[in-house]
Amino acid sequence: GLRIPIAEVDMKALRKRKRAIIADFASYRTKALESGKYDLHRSKARFVSPDTLELADGTRLRGSRFIIGTGSRVSVPPIPGLAGSKCWTSDDVLDLGEVPPSVIVLGGGIVACELAQFLRRIGSKVIQVQRSAHILKEYSPEASAVVEQAFRDEGIELHTGTRLESVKARLRDFEVTFTDLATGTTLTRRATRLLNALGREPNTAGLGLEAAGVKLAPSGRIVTNKWQQTSQPHIYAGGDVCGPHDIVHLAVAQGELAARHAFGVKGLRAVDYSQLLGVAFTDPQLASIGLNETALREAKKPFLSASYPFNDHGKSILMDANYGFVKILAAPKTGKLLGAEIVGKDAGELIHCFNTALALGATVKDMLAAPWYHPTLAEILTYPLEEIADQL
Repeated sequence: GLRIPIAEVDMKALRKRKRAIIADFASYRTKALESGKYDLHRSKARFVSPDTLELADGTRLRGSRFIIGTGSRVSVPPIPGLAGSKCWTSDDVLDLGEVPPSVIVLGGGIVACELAQFLRRIGSKVIQVQRSAHILKEYSPEASAVVEQAFRDEGIELHTGTRLESVKARLRDFEVTFTDLATGTTLTRRATRLLNALGREPNTAGLGLEAAGVKLAPSGRIVTNKWQQTSQPHIYAGGDVCGPHDIVHLAVAQGELAARHAFGVKGLRAVDYSQLLGVAFTDPQLASIGLNETALREAKKPFLSASYPFNDHGKSILMDANYGFVKILAAPKTGKLLGAEIVGKDAGELIHCFNTALALGATVKDMLAAPWYHPTLAEILTYPLEEIADQL
């Protein structure tokens, strides 16, 4: 019942605020690195032997332990015309000073989807082209379908199940040709800008890993063991450069583990990926933790499943947050929690309700023994919990 004037984005103000926030975070970390506790060299570096680095100015540094944390970079698949098209990357979109009239977004991963929706909401016409049958294919098809519907409802022209044929940079715009695999129809779309969000690859080029004797997997990732050691035990790696998942909190855990192992700390535990936590910050958000149905079926592990929709929950209805559902997976005999998936309002926050429970090996009944306040969004989790409890 509120009459609110039309909101318009001021991209220069938005960018100014973004840069100020990043500068505040970065300055704290820069001061830490320049505190005198470390020798900081701002330079490109490459291995010239397993124990020696050469910097861009010719300086050589020797060490008994190394850690590689060079992250990832935007990959450029072999699509005719893409490499030389001067298309945008995520860095360009995140530093915009104006609203582009139209953008074609190539890809359907987390970065592609978050930025496609951002561009649409600041006022751009957005055409998104995804190769797989669903966007956000790391999640279940049911959850991805919810976000797809939300995108289409917002006016994003979304094409899934396609094969990219070519990219052409024209005088004032870009032309993308792709085939709809379901119908065999070849389509062409044009926009003033093109965003390559087709994925990222380990940033290892120019590091001289061959000289160091560090092996790469066929995927291009650096091969590491459970302690983050590479094929050279004194050289460690962490983060996107080695995977297996490109997620910040895992990169932090890998870096801390590598440092402690390198200095001989006792009683260490390897990073546990069984409680994998992931969030896509689309609207609605999509979040998951633990094992999913596909993984359980592949492992031939029996499970119970229950879900509940947001459009039948009082608090979410009041908030006009009707997209999505909560799904919980549990062991059939004990009710032990195995995993959960949420697509809907604040899913990235709600998924953390399962974090401690999974870490402690809790059951569905353990979670129901706790109080759940009414009316809250979190209360929606009790419905699938109760359904599984009834199944037990």
